[in-house]
Amino acid sequence: MENPKLERELFGLKFPNPVGLAAGFDKEAKLYKELSNLGFGFIEIGTVTPKPQPGNEKPRLFRLKEDSAIVNRMGFNNGGVEEAVERLKSNPKGKGKVLIGGNIGKNKITPNEEAVNDYLICFEALFDYVDYFVVNVSSPNTPNLRELQEKKPLTELLQRLQNRNYLKEKRKSILLKIAPDLTDEQLLDIIDIVSETKIDGVIATNTTISRDGLTSDNKKEAGGLSGKPLAKRATEVIRFLSQNSNKAFPIIGVGGIHSAQDALEKLDAGASLIQLYTGFIYEGPGLIKKINQAILKRT
Repeated sequence: MENPKLERELFGLKFPNPVGLAAGFDKEAKLYKELSNLGFGFIEIGTVTPKPQPGNEKPRLFRLKEDSAIVNRMGFNNGGVEEAVERLKSNPKGKGKVLIGGNIGKNKITPNEEAVNDYLICFEALFDYVDYFVVNVSSPNTPNLRELQEKKPLTELLQRLQNRNYLKEKRKSILLKIAPDLTDEQLLDIIDIVSETKIDGVIATNTTISRDGLTSDNKKEAGGLSGKPLAKRATEVIRFLSQNSNKAFPIIGVGGIHSAQDALEKLDAGASLIQLYTGFIYEGPGLIKKINQAILKRT
């Protein structure tokens, strides 16, 4: 859907509309062109890791139909960053180009003390082929990964990436994807870290480990929960970050967007862009158009 009123300028990029596809759907950059034809303003690929890895044992993806939710414990299954780069090379320049976010992570076998190196490898490999980067330290499906959200290791990781970024002729924006399960104190730490490292924004939020109020048979499956049950908490996190930072940085809102109204609530809470995943699966591609039409009605 194209309309000048839908365009958003952020991170030095012009987004044709504010509705993007969240990471986790096009993990290996296989479908970004086809998906962009459905009306998405941008596509986030990944999470990619330096080396290929199979992910966790199957079954690892479960629908919770009664709750309009999904539980996944995929475990960063992907063919490695070099394979993704080869596919991204066919993204055209200029007209027809798809705006791509590169979501990067660490391999399961890499200890947290060496995680920075994995993120740097992915950053270097993808640099010429993505438009912005997302640092994923918030997936619940890689053992101990969320420990990297603590203030000291996270500050070091982001600062190392920024140092490498500033060596480039033209730096790329770096965003941090956070969990919805962080406390208010931890969210205040996130605001401090963004300020200190001068990264460009936050994606709020990843999947949750909470299982409150679920009714589906699959509610006890381990993994990250996405979909409608996450909507309220994700919006709370967006609002908290926006208000307590005095809107100091852009936020991409994601989590439980299954209708145009859900999207507007995220934008009203302080998000500049939004992303779909589970809502796209349940509601279909028509949801993208409905959201953009609702945004246009308000302009």
